[in-house]
Amino acid sequence: MTFQTALTTARDLAEGRIMDALHGIDLPVADAMAYAVRGGKGLRAFLVVESARVHGITDAGHVAAAIECVHAYSLVHDDLPCMDDDDLRRGQPTVHRKWDDATAVLAGDALQSLAFELLADAPCSADARIDLIRSFAIASGVRGMVGGQAMDIAAETASEPLTLEQITELQAGKTGALINWSATAGARMSGADIGPLQTYGTALGLAFQIWDDVLDVTGDAATVGKAVGKDADAGKATFVSLLGLDGAKRRAEQLVTQACDALSVYGKDAENLRDAARFVIARDK
Repeated sequence: MTFQTALTTARDLAEGRIMDALHGIDLPVADAMAYAVRGGKGLRAFLVVESARVHGITDAGHVAAAIECVHAYSLVHDDLPCMDDDDLRRGQPTVHRKWDDATAVLAGDALQSLAFELLADAPCSADARIDLIRSFAIASGVRGMVGGQAMDIAAETASEPLTLEQITELQAGKTGALINWSATAGARMSGADIGPLQTYGTALGLAFQIWDDVLDVTGDAATVGKAVGKDADAGKATFVSLLGLDGAKRRAEQLVTQACDALSVYGKDAENLRDAARFVIARDK
């Protein structure tokens, strides 16, 4: 299966599990939840499915759905007027624009809860499920995504722009934590050593964010699917502002090489994961 096919298959698998979980709930908030998870790349679901496959696990649908739930919830809340105040996400109106602020808050809350419900039903050993749930809570909470987001908000009103080291720390939480968790999920499900995939996921997550900063400068809203240029307009320090456009691209390329090298223990079985790393710095949205 090619990378693009595997990416689409994983995305559809995750979305299908989420729709199954929402079936029969006749509430606007459920409609908003379903709307929020559609239209993405499915990269995190792909990382779950592929990291499971290299460990001989063929059913990672619940875990893939869980990560897409939390990723969607983070975007719904990030787009709210009290956060980034965005009107466009994945080429469509943001949830609070299509419905209202309260529905968007509740949809995000419910997606987070649904993620843990899905993880609790993951088809693996009880010890593996506990590890998945605990590590997921850390990655999505104040020591991970939420903490990184809080640092990002604080940076908007800081007296001095963040340094490269501070931005790297911020993004390791805001963006990198969930990507890293996705990459290690398969090893966690099987009880295997997470080390190689953790190294891969750390490099991949940082490369992803650097490329997001590149797209914020070089992309257009119609292609990217969300507003661009906001960081520059706000005077925020980014990887591009600190490294320069070419320097940021080179750093992302170096990280992709590191990510691919970390997969050597899996041989040819990890080729789709290598392609995913290359995709991260070739995408235009």
